[in-house]
Amino acid sequence: MSSKARLAVGLDLGSTSTRVVICAVEDDGVKFLGHGEAPAAQAWGRSRLADQDALAQSIRFALHEAERRAQASPEAAVAGVGGGVAGTNSRGLYEFGRRREIEPDDLRYAVELGSRVRLEDDRLLLQICPQDFTLDGRAGYRNPKGILCARLEANVHVVTAPVQDHQGIVSAVHQAHLAVEETVFEGIAAAYAAILPEDRARGVVLIDVGAQSTHVAVYDGDALLLAAAIPLGGDHFTRDVSWLLKVNYEDAESLKREYGCAVTGLASDHSLIEIPSAEGRGMREAPRSQLNEILEARAEDILERIYAEILRVGMEQSLLEGAILTGGGALLTGMCDVAERVLNCQARNGLAAGIDKWPNELDTPVWTTAAGLAMYAGRLKMKRDWKRASTGLAGLISR
Repeated sequence: MSSKARLAVGLDLGSTSTRVVICAVEDDGVKFLGHGEAPAAQAWGRSRLADQDALAQSIRFALHEAERRAQASPEAAVAGVGGGVAGTNSRGLYEFGRRREIEPDDLRYAVELGSRVRLEDDRLLLQICPQDFTLDGRAGYRNPKGILCARLEANVHVVTAPVQDHQGIVSAVHQAHLAVEETVFEGIAAAYAAILPEDRARGVVLIDVGAQSTHVAVYDGDALLLAAAIPLGGDHFTRDVSWLLKVNYEDAESLKREYGCAVTGLASDHSLIEIPSAEGRGMREAPRSQLNEILEARAEDILERIYAEILRVGMEQSLLEGAILTGGGALLTGMCDVAERVLNCQARNGLAAGIDKWPNELDTPVWTTAAGLAMYAGRLKMKRDWKRASTGLAGLISR
């Protein structure tokens, strides 16, 4: 790989694994070069960073593997942030004092005013996402440059993150000898890879089911209406199975992966499965339906919480493109069926699209967030707007 090549690196800091994707920036997009993965379970606890050194070590291992495959050594990356992320709607009012044409700087200033929300001492501003503009009381303008008005209001969605976790993530990346170009909410990154702009225009929700938390992003056109992290994920499925079937955590995970289904009736519920017992005792048998009932209850719990968030932003009847599921939790059989029933819209798994030479082995919801982070890194390096970059609102500001 040429030493002059521009590299775009995505760093997905998951609760169980660190995933790295290295791409080369080209004139019309990005091309896949290599990837790496390393365990990270020791670094996280209850969606919070518990051991910064363990995370740094995990990043180093995953990065070394990605560098070996890519034959390139990047200097910086875009890192994902999840866990305690939250979003809130805000409004910025800019009064001109007289009627005049709106200029691009006016739009940016109104958005900046909207981002000046009061934050708790333990939170920081992660991302500013413009939604639309109101001109002299008339709402719904997406890009009103050149229109005459005297009163400009910017509606924005402000995404915040815990200060301590964010600082720990940045420090861990630095310990792994990488600079941090940007930190991005992982739900937004997954949406960037899995959802085309025309799909966003019809209303869509991205649900990234991680190990310890589930990230949610609701779009209506260019506008991000909701960014939220729910403190439930794939780990809770396993814990439920462990507790209710009286098996250890590792055996519960194996049962979930081998026999589990989030919908009773989709699998062979009447068949019997072998349940491991404590050492010195024989195997037990239980109906497969018992396992699936446990998983279905947890899936409904997570998706009902997501539906409550969708109701809060008034999008329950506007998700015409439905729900897109990513993350390791999306691999559980029946998750899309439960999503369709609870959210009352179609659902499908979200795979990365838009990276040239993306390998078949990574064509899974598990790698969608890492792909989105690499694509975002590529956009930062483009001299002109990338073909997948959102036009209009998303191009008004940059962090």
